[in-house]
Formats: sequence, C-alpha cells, structure tokens
Amino acid sequence: MNRKKIGIIGGTFDPIHYGHLILAEYSRTVFGLNEVLFIPTGTPPHKDEEGISSADCRYHMTLLATNTNPHFIVSTIEMKRKGTTYTIDTIKQLKEENYSVDYYFILGEDSLLEIHTWKEYDQLLRLCKFIVARRPYTDKKFLMDRVEELNSLYGEHIYILDAPLIEISSTQIRHRINMGLSIRYLVPEAVERYIYKYKMYV
Repeated sequence: MNRKKIGIIGGTFDPIHYGHLILAEYSRTVFGLNEVLFIPTGTPPHKDEEGISSADCRYHMTLLATNTNPHFIVSTIEMKRKGTTYTIDTIKQLKEENYSVDYYFILGEDSLLEIHTWKEYDQLLRLCKFIVARRPYTDKKFLMDRVEELNSLYGEHIYILDAPLIEISSTQIRHRINMGLSIRYLVPEAVERYIYKYKMYV
C-alpha cells in the first residue's frame, strides 16, 4: 500500500499571499502530494513577536486563501502550542499522530541555506523530506552542492523544485497597505477584503 504524502508549508502568513499558494500547488503536483498542510506559526523563533498580527487573524486569512483548493488544509498545531514554536516539535507531533504518513516540508532556498540555525536541525533532516524551491537567479551549483552534502549526511531526503519566481513578500504587502497602495493580485480577493475590513497594517 502506498504511503500518504503530505506537504507542509509554514510561516507567519502575515498576510498569506499568492507566492505561498503557488509554491504549495507546484510542490503538490510535481511531487504527487495528497495534500498540503498550511501551518501558521504561533510564536516564531526567528522573528520578533512584537508587530506580528494575532494568531486568529493570520489563521482566518490562511483559511480564506486556501478554502477553494480541496487539497489544502490549515492546521492550528503551532498556534495551540505555548511558548516559542519550533519546526522539529511540530514534525515530531505530526509523525506521532500519523506514523504512516511521509511528510514533505516545503521551504525556499534561503531557508535551507540557514537550516543549520534551526533547533535540532540534524534530527529534523532525518525525520522528514524537504522540498526546496530554487530561486532562478541564484547559483544552482552552490545549492546542489549543499543539498548533496546534507543528503550524504542525513539520507536522501532533500529535493529541489524549480518553481516560478514570484517576487511577493508579506513585508512588501504590509508596506503597501500602510502607504495606501493597491495590493490587488498580490493576495486572494477574500484576504484583501479581510485586511481592509479589519483595518490591518495601517
């Protein structure tokens, strides 16, 4: 029997945007994932909690962005956890609850190159597989050498994804809103309406 394959894409999603959604859908189709789990962070270790929108707001925006795709699911696993939320703890919990699932953690090239700063990263690299979205204008050989090095140390668990370059960031979106500029086509319409309804980022 084939094991179920689930992708994981985490982030503050403050706000979630089309870059996140395109990366998730490309990963799903290229690697044959059954579904993709979107996990809004609770208290992220690499960001100052001050200035981050409430977990409830980020959760609702993520729901609004993903509810038209039957393969996308939003999880509150990190929002429910007290204190700083680490990826290793999330993966351990998911694997304990669903031992027959293969998890694929989806992240960008920049994050992979900094993975040595993550908590228990060596154990994390053994526990799940990784899909790394390559940025088209970076040094592909450098990334491939790093992936080969990590795979030789921790098992053949890292795969490179050539995804479209979507130059959208949550920081850029928040800045545009604060400046009174349009965010149309950067985020789904339902997310845009939510942001304006609750006067976020102003």
